Order: sequence, then C-alpha cells, then structure tokens
Amino acid sequence: MTSDVLLVGCGDLGAAVGLRLVERGHDVLALRRNADRVPPPLRGLSVDLTRETPVLPDLRARLLVVALTARPRTEEAYRSTYVEGMRRALDALADAGPLPERAVLISSTAVNASTDRPGLSDETTPAGPKDGPGRMLLAAEELFAERLPGGTVLRLSGLYGGGSTRLLDQVREGRIEDPHRWTNRIHREDAAAAVVHLLTRPEQPESLYLGTDDEPAQLGDVAAFLATRMGASAPPPADPEQGHGKRLSNARLRATGWRPTRPSFREGYGDPGPAARS
Repeated sequence: MTSDVLLVGCGDLGAAVGLRLVERGHDVLALRRNADRVPPPLRGLSVDLTRETPVLPDLRARLLVVALTARPRTEEAYRSTYVEGMRRALDALADAGPLPERAVLISSTAVNASTDRPGLSDETTPAGPKDGPGRMLLAAEELFAERLPGGTVLRLSGLYGGGSTRLLDQVREGRIEDPHRWTNRIHREDAAAAVVHLLTRPEQPESLYLGTDDEPAQLGDVAAFLATRMGASAPPPADPEQGHGKRLSNARLRATGWRPTRPSFREGYGDPGPAARS
C-alpha cells in the first residue's frame, strides 16, 4: 500500500499523531532510528537522520508531519536533528514526488522571547530564543518555511501527559525552586489533536500557531495542586505580584475550531496516576 502521510520522527507525540491519522483512514510511513519502536498499524522505516538521507519507498505524501526529538538539549544536538536531519528528510521527500498538500512542523515556544510584559504573548510577538537549542529550532522553522512555503509551524508549550513524571517527581521531592515563574503547558493528547486538526481542516492554516492550553499558571500554583492530590508537602505559595516569565495565548489556534480537552493543569493533572501516588 502506498503511504499518503510521512511522519518524520515518531516519539510519543509523533506516534499519537500518526495513530489519529490512521483512524481517519490514512496510511502512515514513520521515520525513526529504530523502526521496531514504531507502533502498528503505522509503517516504520529505520533511519538516523543525523547521519543519512532516507530512501522513501511507496510514498505519495499528501500530508507531512515533522515531529523530531533531540537529545541531549545542546545546540549541536538540535542542529544535527532539527536542522540537518529535517533537511535530509525534506531532500528525500522532494525526490519521492510532489510536495505534500499540508505540512506541519512541531516546534517549541522556546523560540519565543522571554518577556515580563503585561498581557499575553502571541504569534505576533517577535522570536527571541535565549539559548543554542532555541536558536536551532528557529533555524529549523526558517528552513521549513523556505522548503515548504505553504507549511505550518506549531510551537508547543510545555508538553506533559503519557509517561512524563518530571514535575510530579519534583513536587514529591520538594524541588520547586521558583514558584513565582509563569508556566505554559499543553497535554500530549491535545497537542496531537491540534496537529491533526491543522492537517485536515478544510481551510488552509496560517503559517504559525502557538499550541498551549487556556491558562498560563505560576509554577507554585501547579505544584500546590499536585501536592494536594499526591499527599505531598505543599510548596511555597505563588504570588502574582512576583510573577515573571512569558504567558502565552492560544487564541489563534482556538479560532480555527480547535479546543483543548484539558483547558488547564487542573484537568490535565486531575488524576496524577499510580506513578505519582506510589
């Protein structure tokens, strides 16, 4: 069967996107270092994009999703994966046939400048990455726009859900160091739904969206909620007057008809699960 979707990167989020597309009747070819880790019925192709250009068999891609993950969080790793790795995948895609009808690059709100300005930041706020990985993400966005002029960049805020327990572990161990910092997040399932929504909605998407939930929150408020649910010691309370950091708006994405099923951390972390309670 000829695949009509190319998924470049198939970690937790990429797999969630691919499985949703399969439910809609698409055939998905997923690129991952180890194709054995691609969940069926997605079809996997083993390739290390940091080292090689793939040969894409049986592909007539109408839809493209770039959902890469770089480790460790260094400038070199991000350049190798997000810039050079994506370049190799796009070269292979160009050799395989016409450009896709829709394409989404999953980026990060780490590209957005940190600011303490009043109100919410949105897609019109100038980019201002503060470190090397952020600069490489911005370079990847620029390359994506150059190669796929009609494509869409989706910058996701802090992704959580699934097997991620980092914040839960910090709360359990009392390691909340800056309760006043504003944070932005999106549940993995809402992020996957946003990608599929942008790929399949009748109207052509815009070139950039911020993917985040409805409620920026100070870290101390999130941690206090989790501590209560987990029976852990409560962290120092947050103070809005001391709040600092960026707060992000999802208004443009919501205007397309997408709605988060977890509009805030309260719904997303409503049941922290057995791992949190143990």
